[in-house]
Amino acid sequence: MLRRLFLTLSLLALSLPAAAQGGVLERIAASRTVRVCIWPDYFGISYRDPKTQQLSGIDIDMARALARDLDVAVEFVDSSFASLIDDIGNERCDIAMFAIGITPARQTRLRFTRPHLASDIYAITSQGNRRIRQWSDIDKAGTLVAVARGTLHETVMRDKLKSATLKILDTPHAREQEVESGRADVFMTDYPFSQRMLRTTDWARLIKPDSTYHITPYAYALRPGDDRWHARVEQFVAAAKRNGQLKAAAERHSLTPIVVLD
Repeated sequence: MLRRLFLTLSLLALSLPAAAQGGVLERIAASRTVRVCIWPDYFGISYRDPKTQQLSGIDIDMARALARDLDVAVEFVDSSFASLIDDIGNERCDIAMFAIGITPARQTRLRFTRPHLASDIYAITSQGNRRIRQWSDIDKAGTLVAVARGTLHETVMRDKLKSATLKILDTPHAREQEVESGRADVFMTDYPFSQRMLRTTDWARLIKPDSTYHITPYAYALRPGDDRWHARVEQFVAAAKRNGQLKAAAERHSLTPIVVLD
């Protein structure tokens, strides 16, 4: 009878998630791989070149550094801001590393590391748009402001806008198309993505806030509940700040203005 009970418990353990069996660190050690969720359209952060399919960005560098620190391989898993919470909750990855804004809503479902970046909100309009010349032109009756669904900009602009109309698009690409075509006046984004638009298009024009508008700290996200895994990642982030690794990565990807080193 004891043998049958042991076999039953063993089969049950095999069916449980890795975190329930012994934690993420144990799963990583057993598989020799750390699974990292990324958003592959995030220029300067976790960007996949459409021609070469090569990944680049500060958080690609940091994910590879984390894997080296753990002495394992890294497996990148495509995610997005819209699917992030489900991807983490359903254990598609061990950690999400694509400059995830720390918001109150996300903090109820995710556990964050200390911030490594912090960005204000910026607006992108078209070169030919005559309505938007400066930041104060945005929140006016008749202005259409586009945001991507699931991003922090959706939440922030819902609260901030008083007169303009908010237009929520399913993808960042759709948000860009709305502005380029003239169907929307501006779309809201952050520092890294604004730099992508300026470097890779000939139609985009950057509108900066006159003063601090809404600074959001960015960090890495994990499932709540695994204290040992969280502490191990925090140890890695703290070391990367001390030894200059994070600073060097920010310099490589032109993100020095928003890196957080303390």
